[in-house]
Amino acid sequence: MVSELSLGTWGLSGDGYGAVAETDQAAVIDRARSLGLTLYETADVYGRGEMERRLGLRFENDPDVLIATKLGTDRDANPPRKRFDRTYLREAFERSRERLRRNAVDVVLLHNPAKVTVERGDATSTLAELKSEGKIRAWGVSAGTVDVARAALSKGAEVLSMTHHALFSEDVRSLHADIEKSGVGLLAHSVLGHGLLCGYWSLHKVFEAGDHRADRWTGDELRRRVPQLNALRALTGSDVGTLRGAALRFVLSNPDVNSAILGPKSTLQLDQLVREAGTSPYLSDERLAKFKARLQDLGITS
Repeated sequence: MVSELSLGTWGLSGDGYGAVAETDQAAVIDRARSLGLTLYETADVYGRGEMERRLGLRFENDPDVLIATKLGTDRDANPPRKRFDRTYLREAFERSRERLRRNAVDVVLLHNPAKVTVERGDATSTLAELKSEGKIRAWGVSAGTVDVARAALSKGAEVLSMTHHALFSEDVRSLHADIEKSGVGLLAHSVLGHGLLCGYWSLHKVFEAGDHRADRWTGDELRRRVPQLNALRALTGSDVGTLRGAALRFVLSNPDVNSAILGPKSTLQLDQLVREAGTSPYLSDERLAKFKARLQDLGITS
């Protein structure tokens, strides 16, 4: 059992959107806990392990908090590369467990493996062995595609983490029957499309150095994607006043999603997101149908 909103720490680490002061990192984590968030998502490479260390120190004595971390990226290699062999995963896991100060880590996910890696079975069986040894409470895969997710489920994954937002929902929707049958826990990440769905960007948005979106959002891509935000207006109303709130409620309206991972860099952003998420029922069937029709009118397959 976890809170429907959870805190992701990639943005806080400084790796994704530029530097974040340590005082701000600590303030966001503390604020999330005071707001009732009980799930914290990280990876062994975020801040080269610093986010795991910070979460471990903050929540060592909090039995109500669960931490989900991800393994499988070797940053010490030159160049950095994915590694999912048994020896590497076990060594990486022990480093994470020490930083997290957990006898048993709550959730451990393979960090964006290829389908062939999952199908081979070495990586998934390593996590299953760690669970049988009492070192992991639940294991799974952060999956980049439907095929990877289904391969993970075939190996017994108990948790999936997948990109899911209002303009990219087809993958999770297509997995509905698989999720229902397996009972797998689903974490939704990138719920605001790396900031796109907040509705603040112009067609000429420029990202600062160190922000991964400088490579992701080219001028042509912005000119294509920003106008698509008009479809989100179908989800707004007297109780949903912002596109950001509409986008977040869209994710929370999906019963397959156990928790939506937020990625704020400040307590102000976190407070806004929690406030605008509201409470269930998040969106009416009528609004969701209107939104779907608006997407179709704009020729958007999400």
